[in-house]
Amino acid sequence: MIVQIYSLTDPEEARQCALAGADHIGVLVSRSQDSRYPCEVSVEQGKAIFAAVNGLARKVLICVEPEADSVLAMTEELQPDILHLCADYHGDAAFRERLRQVCPQTELMEAVGVKDEGAIADALHKASYSDWLILDTVPDNNPGIGAAGKTHDWSIDRQILAQVQIPVIEAGGLGPENVADAIQAVHPDGVDSMTRTSRIVDGRIVGKDLAAVRAFVKAAKGL
Repeated sequence: MIVQIYSLTDPEEARQCALAGADHIGVLVSRSQDSRYPCEVSVEQGKAIFAAVNGLARKVLICVEPEADSVLAMTEELQPDILHLCADYHGDAAFRERLRQVCPQTELMEAVGVKDEGAIADALHKASYSDWLILDTVPDNNPGIGAAGKTHDWSIDRQILAQVQIPVIEAGGLGPENVADAIQAVHPDGVDSMTRTSRIVDGRIVGKDLAAVRAFVKAAKGL
């Protein structure tokens, strides 16, 4: 079971998450730094976090740039293992080919916002050109897909898993207490946690709860 931990803002915390058993470390990099998204870091901060986990975990760039050229420019600069699109821009087959030309080692992960069974068609379309899907909750108070801290209808996710041929990460409100239930219900290739493995002060994520990360890894991997 692949374990993915989002959204890191500190290199040492990222390294500790990787040492705890996280397979994917995700970093949301924003050039604008306008606080539209939780846990935004600058390009330079993103590079430092990726350097800290290099060789320990796969590096996932959560990119919120608004159009293809700026997404590709950021990806080329940061050289992630996986590019995760979850906000204003979503790709297509032509974008996937451009990504291969710019960063041939970088795989593409598309987010599917699961509100109702309409997500199935969206997932099938995105699976036709992507390397990964992440099935996530659509937040009420943030733009894009993810960072909602809430679960969604796992029965829809099961239908998606039955129809796609690429790896799928289950996300949305997962923590140590419910990740085993999600795995049993959906049978994904991997699971993701952000909010429920974070330290939150005054409603704001201020870092990772490393004890919760370790518990999440153990529950997900059945250790």
